[in-house]
Amino acid sequence: MAEEHRCQAPKLCANNCGLIGSPATQNLCSKCHRDLQLKQHRSSSAKHAVNQTSIPSPSSFPSVSSSSSADKDAGSVAETKAAEVVEVEVRPKRCLSCNKRVGLTGFKCRCGMVFCGIHRYPEEHGCKFDFKAMGKQQIAQANPVVKAIKLHKI
Repeated sequence: MAEEHRCQAPKLCANNCGLIGSPATQNLCSKCHRDLQLKQHRSSSAKHAVNQTSIPSPSSFPSVSSSSSADKDAGSVAETKAAEVVEVEVRPKRCLSCNKRVGLTGFKCRCGMVFCGIHRYPEEHGCKFDFKAMGKQQIAQANPVVKAIKLHKI
């Protein structure tokens, strides 16, 4: 059986690129097979993206007797969709205290600002966040008050 594989003449790529194809890769050379895989992956991801973004049809809106209120509803739906797409968090690139460039290594404090390695601690940048109140709130949520059921005396 191994002799049969050795005796067979090499087949050219199915795309006629001039290289030798393999039955394992659908008679394509490695380059054409990789390109085919990329095309399939891109088309499947594009189909998946189209399926996720559903556009509401006019029949899905509630039927209203006046056309002006229907137009307002359609406009508000379009505005909310646009607002959801636009919400992208942009992270500052500089320390708030010393204006040193931090890039991706910046530390985000609980007060919401970004600081360098030196000013990352609350004592270093004069943080106004109330850590004590946050700790009390976390303890209160983690440990609910447990009351025993009162027993009736006989």
